[in-house]
Amino acid sequence: MNKGLPTPGALLQKRYRDNGKRRWTDRVMVGLLATCAGLTVAISALIGLMLIRESWHFFSSSSVSLSGFLWGTRWSALETRSLADVEFGIWPLLSGTIRVTGIAMLIAWPLGLLTAIYLSEFASRRLRLILKPVLEILAGIPTVVLGYFAILVISPTLQWFSPSFDTFNATSAGIAVGILCLPLVCSLAEDALSAVPDTLREAVYSLGGTRMNTALGVVLPSALSGVISAMLLAFSRALGETMVVALAAGTLATFTFDPRQQSQTMTGFIIEMLKSDLEYGNVQYYSLFGVALTLFVITFGMTMLGQLIRRRYREEYQ
Repeated sequence: MNKGLPTPGALLQKRYRDNGKRRWTDRVMVGLLATCAGLTVAISALIGLMLIRESWHFFSSSSVSLSGFLWGTRWSALETRSLADVEFGIWPLLSGTIRVTGIAMLIAWPLGLLTAIYLSEFASRRLRLILKPVLEILAGIPTVVLGYFAILVISPTLQWFSPSFDTFNATSAGIAVGILCLPLVCSLAEDALSAVPDTLREAVYSLGGTRMNTALGVVLPSALSGVISAMLLAFSRALGETMVVALAAGTLATFTFDPRQQSQTMTGFIIEMLKSDLEYGNVQYYSLFGVALTLFVITFGMTMLGQLIRRRYREEYQ
């Protein structure tokens, strides 16, 4: 050490680690992180294998055909106990799921994105500090409360506008699920927009651009990867929602795209099957695993599609 220079306090108080200990700590942390990442993959794989194994009992039954399951338009697993009369066509449950999820996304996607753009680009810091916690409180409302809100408030309001709405219908359930997914889209999209460097905004302002030009022409395209991730996460959340649709959508599986009628979703059927008194081990019981496997495949496919879309936009705007 050079003479005349003060000795660093860390050396005097022994507040340092040698390189050997640091390398060992880094290896332990990297191994721990890799273990956590591998654990998530293993859990997903185990869930898929469990669904495939249990679904095999359903699809291998003599009363179930794969073509009838994929293209059938009637689902009567809970309507009759006779195997001679039961039908396992997935489209009534799938159409109910599409109706509820589609209505929910018509609410959550545009409202969530517009709110996120306002919070990120136009709202004052004080207003942002107020609205963000309110959205987080909305996200913390139990789904059973939203289900009863749909039954007691949304459905009567819809029936006041048009008596053609059933008491339990896809529209009221979709609106409640949209309210549930709205904070998710808003929060994640706002984080993605706020992560865009301020230098891009300043460059547009220097060229005479307005705040609206900056928000829609530069910031939104730059954050499009994160915005799409938020939308797809909300879609998956709506697709797998259970309590709201079990309470508000109804228990009748209907093959129609009329949002005024009852709409039993795939998750709603799983709940009804678990609540029923059907004998364990029969084909009706194992039908819930067939439905769960279908839902798993749809969600996995949407996730892979989202990865491709995000990668394309990320490469385009980088």
